[in-house]
Parts: sequence; structure tokens; C-alpha cells
Amino acid sequence: MDNARQLAGLFLQSCVRFAGDRNGLRDWAHRTGLADVPEPARAAFLHGVPGEALDASNPNGKFVLLSDDAGGCSVVAEMANGAALFDALEADMRQAGIGFTLSRDAADPEEKQLRHREYAASQGARTWRIVVGTVKDPQGGQAMLTANPG
Repeated sequence: MDNARQLAGLFLQSCVRFAGDRNGLRDWAHRTGLADVPEPARAAFLHGVPGEALDASNPNGKFVLLSDDAGGCSVVAEMANGAALFDALEADMRQAGIGFTLSRDAADPEEKQLRHREYAASQGARTWRIVVGTVKDPQGGQAMLTANPG
């Protein structure tokens, strides 16, 4: 399985499922066997925001789950192809019965090699704001997906 599909799958299992529920997310992560990322890497991933960084790496790639104390959730991959990630995320949301609309797709105004997509997503009474950041390089690079209750 490629990193884009793994990252999208991790995102749905964690951030989409538990957006706004930091205790539920953290309980799930620890039950799943994700280990705490040690300092100073934890602080670097969280950029000074209080929270937890959990290592979700596997033999296929490096992945980190970020849970901020305010209830936000992100997943990060060291390497993923942006186009494949967008396709995998949208396919996973459709398969899960999550409706979504693309609300923004643009280059980062300061970092032109980065691309951001934002989605408004919903399922029943639940709503999410999903932001995906990737590099434009066709070879791939770091990628981050974030979900917050919408």
C-alpha cells in the first residue's frame, strides 16, 4: 500500500473519527499501540501548541498523529504524493459515506512549492473542516492533513 493511501486511511480512522474529542483520540491511539514522540521532536511537530505527538510509523513510511489540547487533529507523512493523497482521501470519504465539497485548492501564498486543499465535509449531524497540505513535486514529499469540527 502506498504512503498516500496509508496516510488517508490513518486520517479517517483518527482525525475524522475523533475530531474535537481529544480524549477519545488519545485513548484510541494508545490502544492501537502508537508511542509518544519524544522531545524535542514532539515540540517541533506541535509548533509550540500544547498537545501530544504519536508515532504511527510502519515499515512502509514515517507517520505522526498530532492531537492538540484544543481538540484539533493532524496526521503527517514524511513522504506522500500530493495527487495520490487527494485521490485517496476523497475515495475514502466517499466509501465512508462522508459528503464533501472542495472549498479551496491553491498554492501557498508564501511557499509556492506547497499546495493546500480545504474541504467542508459532513455525515449526518457531524461536520468537519479538513485541510490538506502537500508539496507540488510529482516525486512527493511531506504531507499533512488536519480535521477540526466544522
